[in-house]
Amino acid sequence: MGTQADMNAPRVVLDTHCLVSALIFARGSCVWIREAWQAKRIIPLASRDTVSELLRVLAYPKFALARHEQETLLAEFLPYAETVTVAVPTYRLPAIRDADDLIFLALAEAGQADALISGDADLHAIKDRFRIPILTIAEFADWLQTR
Repeated sequence: MGTQADMNAPRVVLDTHCLVSALIFARGSCVWIREAWQAKRIIPLASRDTVSELLRVLAYPKFALARHEQETLLAEFLPYAETVTVAVPTYRLPAIRDADDLIFLALAEAGQADALISGDADLHAIKDRFRIPILTIAEFADWLQTR
């Protein structure tokens, strides 16, 4: 059983861009998100599809990460994430221009997330048709402070 802080921590879906920014760029504007999940102030949600996407992106040549570096980064995230089995039919989700973004909507829905964090314009374009708040990183920071 989790601590009282764990039980009150918001459950959030972080899109791949947010995760990569928090994991790779130690001096970047998203490092506070990594610190938040490590301090259990938030509970990041993950699914098979979102972790597969993260693995794919970490292997991009532009990051020049060796396999052991990718594994180290995963170890900075996965132990803090709650794994969710996603069985949400896509027809229950809002139509979105980029079908690749459906994995984040499905995870948010299946995991009963409190928020989905993304800078993706396609996700923000449908936020008025999705019951879970879709927030930018800046909006997320403000949202956390008001909780």
